[in-house]
Amino acid sequence: MIRASNAIRPAATAIVALGLACLGCRPAPPSISADVMAMMAGGDDAGFARVTAPEPLAFPASEGPHPTYRTEWWYYTGNLRATEPRAGGRRFGFQLTFFRSALTPASDVDARDSLWGTNQAYLAHFAVTDVEAGAFHSAERLARGAAGLAGATADPFRAWLETWSASRIGGPDQPVRLVAADGPVAIDLTLRPTKPPVGHGDAGYSVKGPEPGNASMYFSYSRLAATGTVTTADGAFAVEGGAWHDHEWSTSALSAGQVGWDWFSLQLDDGRDLMVFRIREADGGIAPTSSGSQIAADGTVRHLTVDDFTLDPRGRWTSPRTGGEYPAAWRIDIPSADLELDVQPLVADQELSTAFRYWEGAVAVEGSSAGRPIGGEGYLEMTGYVPTGEGRR
Repeated sequence: MIRASNAIRPAATAIVALGLACLGCRPAPPSISADVMAMMAGGDDAGFARVTAPEPLAFPASEGPHPTYRTEWWYYTGNLRATEPRAGGRRFGFQLTFFRSALTPASDVDARDSLWGTNQAYLAHFAVTDVEAGAFHSAERLARGAAGLAGATADPFRAWLETWSASRIGGPDQPVRLVAADGPVAIDLTLRPTKPPVGHGDAGYSVKGPEPGNASMYFSYSRLAATGTVTTADGAFAVEGGAWHDHEWSTSALSAGQVGWDWFSLQLDDGRDLMVFRIREADGGIAPTSSGSQIAADGTVRHLTVDDFTLDPRGRWTSPRTGGEYPAAWRIDIPSADLELDVQPLVADQELSTAFRYWEGAVAVEGSSAGRPIGGEGYLEMTGYVPTGEGRR
């Protein structure tokens, strides 16, 4: 979801565009950039809808696709523990993400009477972290939004790409089932909301840059109870734990000179949830539109501006594949909440081996709240750390 917030997720449009020809589809328009930062800065946005002001969130419609916007994503991440005694509390992280990309702004781009006619393309990322084994597995799929290969619907909610899917079981407040498999690694999970959805920024209007339209609509289910099965090369494990779901749509997000982002979704032991992100600029500064949300145990939301928190990287981890140098850990301080948190990856190497490289993985949280110890868990995404030209190795 990808992220300085999910509104700027890794190369949804670019990756999908690059994969269309091999799927027997019409080649992507040449205006679509293969450079993630240039792509997320918008390019030629003529004809696409833009997020320029708050838009009412209404369910179930808001959960479905918004095809007049250039890009959209449905992000699921979570931390799980094996429930069977034989597994000894073995821990897992998971990510399942669906990206939609509009290749042109027109809703009817092809007058042919064809099952394949569409201007919508889809990308999906799937990853599982096996903490005790120190293993990380990631996979990617591409398809056009036609012929039943991929798509999204609002009522009932469903997002899918071939056999990977997220499907709501019933109405808006009912569980979602996640299914994905790649080689020996698979998930089959049921996620039940324990808090209502929350809009980030101004009731879901999340600004990323100073220019009009460099914003997204962004909401989350910040706490979901997860049960089901995780499968690895060591077998199938019954699991339970917590998950997070983000949904975001926009046409452009990044401004010139913005080079990457660091995004956190954290669930604390006292029932609070925290989403914070920072957008990094080429001169070493942090974009003033970096922000976050503190979600209380009862679901109420407090918006955080860039002045309300600090994100300090600690140490370095270097990818053996791309040479990307990522922060090895983080310190988060929110003085107004008297909250100090240390965030540590559960496995150092959680860099996805997909068309564009970025780090996204499970993390543990330790710290203090009002002077008392507090813990938690969550997910962290870091982009823009891979040297230019190395991201597709």
